[in-house]
Amino acid sequence: MATHRNRRATTFTRVASGTASLEPDRRRERGWTLLVDGVPQSYVDLADPTYLAFEYVRRLATVLRLAAPAAVPLTVLHLGGGALTLPRWVAATRPGSAQTVVERDGLLLALVSRSLPWPSAMEVVVGDAREFVEGGPDRGYDVIVVDVFSGAAMPASVAGVGFATAAARLLRPAGVLAMNLTDVPPLSYSRIQAATLRAAFGDVALIAPPGMLRGRKAGNVVLAATHGPDVLDVERLTRSVARDPEPARVWHGAELTGFLAGAMARLDGPR
Repeated sequence: MATHRNRRATTFTRVASGTASLEPDRRRERGWTLLVDGVPQSYVDLADPTYLAFEYVRRLATVLRLAAPAAVPLTVLHLGGGALTLPRWVAATRPGSAQTVVERDGLLLALVSRSLPWPSAMEVVVGDAREFVEGGPDRGYDVIVVDVFSGAAMPASVAGVGFATAAARLLRPAGVLAMNLTDVPPLSYSRIQAATLRAAFGDVALIAPPGMLRGRKAGNVVLAATHGPDVLDVERLTRSVARDPEPARVWHGAELTGFLAGAMARLDGPR
């Protein structure tokens, strides 16, 4: 349980997915890191929701930022909640956006709600990402963010062609899906996941740090997918992620095809 004697003390709570802890950032007065079983999941600065500490979150935010002109409100579906870092960023940078967050772990959401309350304008739902997508309205969202994990891996329920097809149905014609995943050399999982999105979308780009693309390190890969080839501004995306404090590269088109090396889309298996 959270202690009220010391607002900056680390707290531990049992949640459905394990043991969650909130650790204060000694460098930022209102910064907190959410961890589950010791693995960092989210970082939130309550005083500055535009501050994004994790590099993969900045890459997701870059995809979202380029989805529409600055400050234009968007309709966003976030699959996977954590501490709601990206929804807070959207609320701060695009006031008036309509956001829905779907998080399976209700106990985790309860902890975040008590300790790191989010803006009341967000709709936060306790539920399964796959079930929500399959029951959602057709073409209702400008952006869908997929950041769903079971432990350190993306669950099979959101990794196959069936999920990708259902998510594509929810996007507006100019909408963008941004997916976060983790991988290790030789990035076989990323190849299959990019091929899976290509089976459901007209255009896909892969964003990752150079060390990962050279097969030298593990880390996070972000995939961006759209209905048509003229939606993603690949040049701006490439410039933006290259300027990050932890630079990344974008593989798209023929370069992405070469990277896939014939990888096949993942068919849906048992959930």
